[in-house]
Amino acid sequence: MIPRPPVTGLLLAGGQGARMDSADKGLLMLGDRMIADHVAARLRSQVDTMIVSANRHQDAYRAFGPVYADDARWGAYAGPLAGLAAGLTACATPWLAATPCDAPYIPLDMVDRLLAAAVATDRPGAFAVADGRRQAACMVLKRDLLPALVAFLDAGDRKVGIWQNAIGMIAVPFDEPEAAQAFANINTPDDLTAARTAVDGTAAFPTTARP
Repeated sequence: MIPRPPVTGLLLAGGQGARMDSADKGLLMLGDRMIADHVAARLRSQVDTMIVSANRHQDAYRAFGPVYADDARWGAYAGPLAGLAAGLTACATPWLAATPCDAPYIPLDMVDRLLAAAVATDRPGAFAVADGRRQAACMVLKRDLLPALVAFLDAGDRKVGIWQNAIGMIAVPFDEPEAAQAFANINTPDDLTAARTAVDGTAAFPTTARP
């Protein structure tokens, strides 16, 4: 068997929290831990090293790894691709695996499945699809994609899915019945209330018991 190449994990925490009353979603509490702590624990178990993309509260996020802000030339809060560019700039491994800081139940085999699909098909990256929905921010990609991403952002484009399609990333289905919940984001106060109600009962998330 070919050894798995080294992978850096990127926690995407650079958003503005517009649908959460401007709160920094990763730092909100879910059970006895911050949401970002749940995500980081699950991602850390799948990668070789961890870094964080964050534009505020950087001291808090340093608990999970070195923190990098977006390049100012794309404006404030330019979206996930700007955070991805920051991550690729700092990445010291051939591959980067990214996930948003507000998805606390990502599958524990997510990185291996995405990476295996990309390598097997000779694609530059892969992203998850669950319950028929594209989970664009949950992806793996080659470090050498940075110039293509910078050019895309410099042109004023911001859509993650459009860029992924343009460079030829492969979609990887997660068909388990619980996959939609595993990739659920906590975007709104109602989402947070629902997650807090469920966090003490793992039956709602059968593949997502705490690592």
